[in-house]
This record gives sequence, structure tokens and C-alpha cells, in this order.
Amino acid sequence: MKLSVITISDRASRGEYQDLSGPAIMELLRDSFPGADIRSVIVPDDADALLSAFTAHADADYILTTGGTGISPRDITPETTEKWCEKALPGIAELLRAKSYKETPNALFSRGYAGIRGRTIVVNFPGSVKAVRFCTGLLVPVMEHGVRMLRGEGHG
Repeated sequence: MKLSVITISDRASRGEYQDLSGPAIMELLRDSFPGADIRSVIVPDDADALLSAFTAHADADYILTTGGTGISPRDITPETTEKWCEKALPGIAELLRAKSYKETPNALFSRGYAGIRGRTIVVNFPGSVKAVRFCTGLLVPVMEHGVRMLRGEGHG
């Protein structure tokens, strides 16, 4: 499986802040999918930079993003993801919000999006380490099934 992690953060992209959420996702993915090809990149909260990162990672089975899903003026991840994707996967975003709400009511302010472009599934996670660990844990059990479905495997 090919997996990409994109961290969206102005401060981390400038080296002013150490990205902790991207590495947390990568650690969980390595543990869950030994031998997987896992790449990562950090981009600023900028739609053009994020669109370029999506295009550069379009060969991945999954692109998981962290950051930029809140309601601050610089949070552009969901809109940019929706613009890049061809189809929505609302069930993923709905589940992540619903389950996250049980952990913290602040999850109501997360606007994460999930969608598909070609054979790539894109899922937005919030930017905190706690949130990405929780959300990755929810997604991992269904990731291989999603890849099989996009490849047209398992349909009788």
C-alpha cells in the first residue's frame, strides 16, 4: 500500500514549530501496515501549496492530512481537499467527527473532509497529536477494504 501524510501548517512549514502530528500518523501506519511505502510532506496553510502536494502524491492509495480543519481564517484544508477530489466520502468525515466528539466537544469545530480522486482516498484529520492518533486508529481497520473497493476487487 502507498500512503502519504501531508501536514498543513504555516509554522511547521517555516521550521518555527516541530510537526508532531504527521510523525504520529506515520508511526501508526508503519505499525499497522509493515512494508508500506509511506511518504510525508509539510506545506503551509495555502491552497495552491496543498493542491500541488495532492498532485505530487496522487499515486498514493491514501493521502492523510493533518491540520487546517478548524474555523480560523487560515484553515483551508477541507475546501481545498474537496476542490481536488472527484467524489465525496461523507461517511468517513461524519464518523471521525461523531467519535471525536465523545472525546472532546471541540470536535464540533472540525470541518474535515474525505473524498476520492482517481484511485486515491483523501482524509483530513485535525492537527493535534491526540486527534490524529484517535482518527488514525478509527480509519486503519477499513483502509485495505477501501483500496480493494477502488480497484474493483471483491465484487461478485
